[in-house]
Amino acid sequence: MARPKTTSFDKFKTVAENRRARFDYHIDETFEAGIALTGTEVKSLRFGEGSIAESYAEVRNGEVWLVNSNVPEFSHGNRFNHEPKRPRKLLMHEREIARLQGSVERKGMTLVPLSIYFNSRGRAKVELALARGKNVADKRQTVKDRDWQRQKSRVMREHG
Repeated sequence: MARPKTTSFDKFKTVAENRRARFDYHIDETFEAGIALTGTEVKSLRFGEGSIAESYAEVRNGEVWLVNSNVPEFSHGNRFNHEPKRPRKLLMHEREIARLQGSVERKGMTLVPLSIYFNSRGRAKVELALARGKNVADKRQTVKDRDWQRQKSRVMREHG
């Protein structure tokens, strides 16, 4: 029997975060996936370098790939250095991959990486979200809600 999954993942050190994704998409479900990296990529990520701002994930031939993520070359990597924008394979269970593929094909959803982090065991992980895009009105409403929450907390602080 499989262990029940926790809703929040064990993030020890966050390397890259896609903060814009929560503004542009309605996040339905999040998944944790391992990421297949070369040695110089891991070293570069441990130094806190890397970006997933314009990246996305896609399912190809029963495998999930992280596309357009940028992990810059390691400064001391010499001839063993990696290509910064290469597609990287994400490691997930077959059942999860099939479920993601079904949601993307049938419901028109998108796979968006939210963050890259190292867990407590030192493994590089990607927090992947199954998301639906927002339209302009939804984005405007998000800004209004955020401003209202900020204003409400300011008033509560002043009047105690």
